[in-house]
Amino acid sequence: MSDFTTIDRDDFRNLLEEIGKTRMPFGKFGIKAYPPSGVPIIDLPEEYLSWFKERGFPKGRLGELMAQVCEIKEVGMDSVFDPLRRAAGGRYRLQPTRRRSIGFD
Repeated sequence: MSDFTTIDRDDFRNLLEEIGKTRMPFGKFGIKAYPPSGVPIIDLPEEYLSWFKERGFPKGRLGELMAQVCEIKEVGMDSVFDPLRRAAGGRYRLQPTRRRSIGFD
């Protein structure tokens, strides 16, 4: 039984590493809107992931990983991604930075 638990932990650790490296390649949070590589899927809003859940996640590994992230966020365990965010330099900023300009006419 302890071997099974160890395998589960390793599998979960590998899954988290893969999730941490995956970025949204298309759509509202994709490469065009957030160059050069899109938003990390761990930082996608829960509402956006829920929209995909209702209509269907993308095919392939990206959809599988997005479904996992959605499930983790829905049960309130978003903090499991905090070490990945810290390693990447913090939560990805979804709002474009505003240019501050003060005009003195």
